Amino acid sequence: MAGKSSKHKDEQAPRAVNKKAYRNFELLDRFEAGVSLLGAEVKSLRAAQADLDGSYGRIRDGQCWLIGAKIAPYQSASWRSQVGHDPARNRKLLLHKAEIRRITVKLEQRGFTLVPLRIYFNNRGLAKIEMALATGKRKYDKRQAITERDQKRDIDRDMKKYRK
Repeated sequence: MAGKSSKHKDEQAPRAVNKKAYRNFELLDRFEAGVSLLGAEVKSLRAAQADLDGSYGRIRDGQCWLIGAKIAPYQSASWRSQVGHDPARNRKLLLHKAEIRRITVKLEQRGFTLVPLRIYFNNRGLAKIEMALATGKRKYDKRQAITERDQKRDIDRDMKKYRK
């Protein structure tokens, strides 16, 4: 049974993480969406051959799209599947209509962006992407977050002496 639980942990491990999103944006509301992928893209994603830097989400014609995400071609794929796979193609995100409407209302407001945070496989083996509605951080906000993190680290280091 131990092998089964480690498999589930491996399934939940993110295959691609957008680290810049956590630094450059203030994340307000998160969504989980399915991703429409080709067969070779799924295999490449399982091998962690994806990059989310510079990618974003858009709503077009009542559908949500992931733009700018790169999934490298799978090396062991057949010749036909490598020809048809564009690494930077736009990928359809699978969301409920109510979620799309809620996102659309927020995106119409000034300053909101739909940012991908991570791609992972759920327990059933389906590729999922975690998206967030976000607003951009200013330079002083980033500096303030860094100073708060440093202060918290110093306090934790000092308190460690007394916890023993």
